[in-house]
Amino acid sequence: MKRHTRVHRALAAVRSYVRSAPGTYAWLGVLFVTTVALHHMSPEFEQDFLRQRSTNLHELSQNPVRVLVASAMWIDGGRWLPYAVLYTVFHASAERRLGTARWLLVCVLAHVLATLISEGALLWAIEQGVAPHSEYNTLDIGVSYALAGIVAVLTYEIRTPWRYGYLAAVLLVYTLPLTSGPTFTDVGHFVAALVGLGCLPLVRGRTQVRNPKETAPVPRG
Repeated sequence: MKRHTRVHRALAAVRSYVRSAPGTYAWLGVLFVTTVALHHMSPEFEQDFLRQRSTNLHELSQNPVRVLVASAMWIDGGRWLPYAVLYTVFHASAERRLGTARWLLVCVLAHVLATLISEGALLWAIEQGVAPHSEYNTLDIGVSYALAGIVAVLTYEIRTPWRYGYLAAVLLVYTLPLTSGPTFTDVGHFVAALVGLGCLPLVRGRTQVRNPKETAPVPRG
């Protein structure tokens, strides 16, 4: 009976946590469905399918709004479970503390601005002859820009002095790739992190600063 009670309480805690971050887990559910769909495609069809939903220069010039939305609904590589962990650790934490609307706004700003600036940098590289013209139609999908923005904005949720260590780690993770042969996605991740850090006005007064030594409470359902 005791074991049954513990299992019931654990399941109730999981349900409560999921309900506390509806946007995060709805998005994660969409990614699960699209990832399963990818595993049923042939490699040739998959590449063509994803390229039409990619935020590359060609698609951005033709259907910017459509591809900006569609590109955030697919995972390049087809591995869903690591994102389930990352969404639970970062996205759910941010949504619970900022509220769904502000969490979503940070995601949108990071995804859109990082995409446009990184693709602008790629266009400049192509025009300067640094990158090949084939990069106009490169594959660029995924949710990592929004994730980088959320990882960065969570800096303001941590108390000092631990905040400074977290901030240093964020900057190291997203700056280090720029020091040796950076790609346009490296630029995008760096920009997304800066966007997240720039979202302090959205965070101020809406988040409870947390001590990393303390366990975050799970809201009761």
